[in-house]
Amino acid sequence: MATWHGTTVILRVDEHSVGENASTLYADLGLFLERGVRPIVIAPTAETARSVVRTMNRTVDAAVGVSGADAGTVPAAATGSIGAIQTRLLRTLSDAGYVPVMEPKAMGLAGTDVQVDASALASAVAVALDAERAIFFHAEGGVTDPQTAATIEELTPAEALAIAERTDCPESLRTALRAAALGVRGGVGAAQIMDGRTKHCAVIEMLTGRRLGTQVTGSVYLGRAR
Repeated sequence: MATWHGTTVILRVDEHSVGENASTLYADLGLFLERGVRPIVIAPTAETARSVVRTMNRTVDAAVGVSGADAGTVPAAATGSIGAIQTRLLRTLSDAGYVPVMEPKAMGLAGTDVQVDASALASAVAVALDAERAIFFHAEGGVTDPQTAATIEELTPAEALAIAERTDCPESLRTALRAAALGVRGGVGAAQIMDGRTKHCAVIEMLTGRRLGTQVTGSVYLGRAR
């Protein structure tokens, strides 16, 4: 974990990863803080974000709820997409030892809150903060090879974007794949799609290099040996 000291890690959680079967998430966040890693949590809904803040602060009094509209952190673009992330608030909280837990909202042109996709927000924040890793929790646990039925361990951004166009993949997984690929193309060290219900999955992946799901990196996936 020493090699991760001072780095930023984005965790895009889902409802499954913050439920009763995923209590180790909060222990993982506490361990990150102890070791100097700066986690930022992106929640799928405002309600989930508030639940994460309440639950985490029962044991580690460090979670702070943040809306993308706070301090104009996430401006909504005219096309309905996300504009340039303003990082000052997030950096200030991280520098002070807090864990920002973001609601997927942006500040609209008229000053009103605009709902945005959580995976796209996670990708945009990861790029803006030069994150070392972006983790996308998904119940599918990664991408399955249709020929072997095994989980594909690595994909390049181009491969991930190609799979994201396939209609045989769940829409939510396609969205996560697209966000992961764009994040890596934008400079994020790597992006991981994994099942957040796996105990201590974030720490295991970062400490051991063991692939718990599908990682999007710059390397080429050549398929499994036959």
